Amino acid sequence: MTAPATTDSEYDETPADPAEGGRAPASRYGVLALAIMLVVGLLLGYAGGLLTPRLTRPGDASVEAGFARDMTTHHAQAVEMSLIAYRSATLPEVRQIAVDIATGQQGEIGAMQTWLREWGLSPTASNPPMSWMSDGATVKDGLMPGMATPQQMTALRNAEGIEVDRQFLTLMYDHHLGGIHMIDAALDETDNAEVVRVAQTMKNTQQSELNNLRQLQAQAKG
Repeated sequence: MTAPATTDSEYDETPADPAEGGRAPASRYGVLALAIMLVVGLLLGYAGGLLTPRLTRPGDASVEAGFARDMTTHHAQAVEMSLIAYRSATLPEVRQIAVDIATGQQGEIGAMQTWLREWGLSPTASNPPMSWMSDGATVKDGLMPGMATPQQMTALRNAEGIEVDRQFLTLMYDHHLGGIHMIDAALDETDNAEVVRVAQTMKNTQQSELNNLRQLQAQAKG
């Protein structure tokens, strides 16, 4: 799902004082607008899932169920990182891509959770993360590919100024690479038309965002 286009003026933020090295705090209206966008994205994801015909029902240990559950967890961290960047990043372009990622992935979470309900499956499973993947045994410390460690998330929350931008861009770049690895595994192993459609859309979006993230990394170094 593609996030709606926004302009920097929509953030309605108070500029940071460079002399004080402060971050630019988002106004309550900008935060409220983003919260509404996330809810709308989630609801649209649910609606898209509900309107899709279900010809088969994957089982609890299926690739489709594992992908939906694990990618939901993966996306949730991306949304959290994006919200931090939206509130605290200094570059308008970084705040913009953070909004795009948060709203887009929130909508995809809605679609994947709808699949699980329609298949009569729990949103969680007793199996280890990525056990549905042929190379799932490579998971380290319970983290799926590209996911930030608890220490990295703490550092991002505590960062200030341009360091927020730099840490977010680095973490999200790795996050997208890991997500694409998981998406490719699902595409290789599923024949469910709806899962293939959504997974391919995810991959296309994240590959495009990787290019933007790389360009912003160069900008944030300046």
